[in-house]
Amino acid sequence: MKILNKITTALETNLPFVVYNKPNSDKVFGFFQVDDELHLAKDFNESGFIFAPFDDREGAVLIPYAYSETYQEVLSLDNKESLNSDLPSDDFSEENHVALIKKGIKAIEKDQFKKVVLSRKEIIDKTDIDVVLLFQKLLQIYSKAFVYVWFHPKVGLWLGATPETLVKIEGNTFKTMSLAGTQVYKGSLDVVWEPKEIYEQQLVTDYVLEKLKPVCTSVSASKVKTIKAGNLVHLRTEITGEFANDDLSLITILHPTPAVCGFPKKDSKEFILKNECYNRSFYTGFLGELNLPNSELYVNLRCMEVDGDAINVYVGGGITKDSNPKKEWKETVVKSQTMKRVL
Repeated sequence: MKILNKITTALETNLPFVVYNKPNSDKVFGFFQVDDELHLAKDFNESGFIFAPFDDREGAVLIPYAYSETYQEVLSLDNKESLNSDLPSDDFSEENHVALIKKGIKAIEKDQFKKVVLSRKEIIDKTDIDVVLLFQKLLQIYSKAFVYVWFHPKVGLWLGATPETLVKIEGNTFKTMSLAGTQVYKGSLDVVWEPKEIYEQQLVTDYVLEKLKPVCTSVSASKVKTIKAGNLVHLRTEITGEFANDDLSLITILHPTPAVCGFPKKDSKEFILKNECYNRSFYTGFLGELNLPNSELYVNLRCMEVDGDAINVYVGGGITKDSNPKKEWKETVVKSQTMKRVL
């Protein structure tokens, strides 16, 4: 594909770009900024591709439509590349993350919040990183996800394959979802979910509905479904509606959702920022098309950051009063394989 050559050129010339493929689409889209200026979104009324961090006090980066060359191509890939087997996680990471989960459970028992999403960063040393090849592998394996490669010389280089929509806005109508609960896919969507997972997913759904109703003229939720995302399955509820005005306050209301932060949002977020002991940066932020002319935004899950000769893989999971620390650790190990298997 010609667009892959554009990626190589942009990296060599140190110019910002994003190339992405929407779920179940045969088209790849690209925004290639003509200079290296860092543009920040101010009020979500801008037009372009937005990349926003988890902590909304930090700036959301915009590759503006007006300062970019745009491309689209029909997806055409060679046969699937060979994939790595599961890569191990180190004992030190397990010890630290289990301790963090136990701390989160104690905070829940003290009624500080009902749910908190706790994450970790895994650093993988890797020389001779081929960004274009990594992107191709993600496209091949995760056709039902939002797959992207994003670069800005003043910010960094990220890739991902996320299964979760933050919101799609068309006119004054919107679609969003609540996504929670994780199991390994074993060949069937006929899955038995534990009470902890059902409770966690319902918390997310209830929160989203509660926050949207005051600004919406109508809002409704579907029945809960089990959906497949790569080698995992999740519980998902689709939420649709119409909002009363044409501003984009929906984005501010929804981000960060309880699926990536916790509930109540303010208290769980404070706990995360104080206790995770690392900066999530753009992990669990959001990204996508902003006002082109519609907005289609995704939560930045199942992602990695290329940092010199190392790759940072980000993973996490929702913690409730019924969480088992060892099981929660194993869930992050399973989630990490989404990115690790293409390295």
